[in-house]
Amino acid sequence: MRRLEWGLIPAVPVPFRAGVLAADVQRAYAQWMASHPIAGVAVWAHTGRGPHLPAEARRCVLETWRAALPQKVVIAGATSLEVAREARAWGADALLAFPRRDDSVAYHAALGEELPVIAFYLYEAAGGVPYDDATLHAILELPGVIGIKVATLDSVITFQRIAAIAGEHADKLLITGEDRFLGYSVALGARAALIGMGAALTDLQAELLAAYAKRDFVTFLSVTSLCDALGGTLFASPVEGYIQRMLWALAADGVIPGDACDDPWGPPLGAAARDAVREAVREVREGQR
Repeated sequence: MRRLEWGLIPAVPVPFRAGVLAADVQRAYAQWMASHPIAGVAVWAHTGRGPHLPAEARRCVLETWRAALPQKVVIAGATSLEVAREARAWGADALLAFPRRDDSVAYHAALGEELPVIAFYLYEAAGGVPYDDATLHAILELPGVIGIKVATLDSVITFQRIAAIAGEHADKLLITGEDRFLGYSVALGARAALIGMGAALTDLQAELLAAYAKRDFVTFLSVTSLCDALGGTLFASPVEGYIQRMLWALAADGVIPGDACDDPWGPPLGAAARDAVREAVREVREGQR
C-alpha cells in the first residue's frame, strides 16, 4: 500500500500487429514506461484484455513488464485462482480481482491466499458486478485485500457511495479507475489511480496525482482540465473502443509504431476516430507547454 499511495498505475494495453502480439513493440513500450514516475503497472486488466489472452500471451506480457520494472509494483488481473497462481509464479506483486457475482467474498479471500488483492468495482457494461454496501464492507474487511479500484465510467453518485464505504476502512486504499473524472475522484478521497488512460501521456496523469498530494491546487486544476479533455476523446462512444484509442494515442505520441495498434476484441472504429485521438494528443501536449 505504501508503494502505491499517491502513485499512478497505468493499466497497459497489449500491442497487436495483424492479429499477433507484437512482442518487440511491447518490450520497447515497457522500457519507455520505465522512465516515467509511476508506482507500477497493471497487466491482464480490462485494458490489457486479460480475460481474452491465452496463457502463453499472459506469460509473455507479465514477464516483459516484470523485467522492465524490477523495482515497481506489477499488478495482474485475475479471473480465477488458476490465473492468480500463474501471476504469482510469473512475478506479479498483487492481484486485481475481476468482479464475480457468486460467492464474491469467498472468491476474494481465496485470491488473497495467493497474493495481496485489490478489489474491483467495475461498471456492468464492461462485465462488472454492482456490489452492495454489505458485500463491499465484507470484502474490505478481508486481511488479504489491500484496497479497492472503483471504475464506474460515469457515475459520480456511485463513486461517492463507495468512497464513503472505503473511508470506514482506513487501512485500505481507495484507488480511482475513473478516467472520465480523474481529478474529482482524487478530490473525493482516492489516493492512487489505476487507469487505462494512464497508459499514454503518462507524465500528465502522474503530475495530477503528485500535485494533489503536495496540495498544489493551481497545478492540479490545470492538469485536471487537460485530463478531462483527453478522457472525453479516449472514452467516447463506443466506450469499448477506448483500448483501440489508447493504442492510437501511444502512436500519436511517438511511443509505438502505427502498425502495432490492433485491438482484436474491440469494436471497429473509423479514420475519423483516429484523427480525433491525434488531435486530442496534440492539444494536450500544447497545453503542457
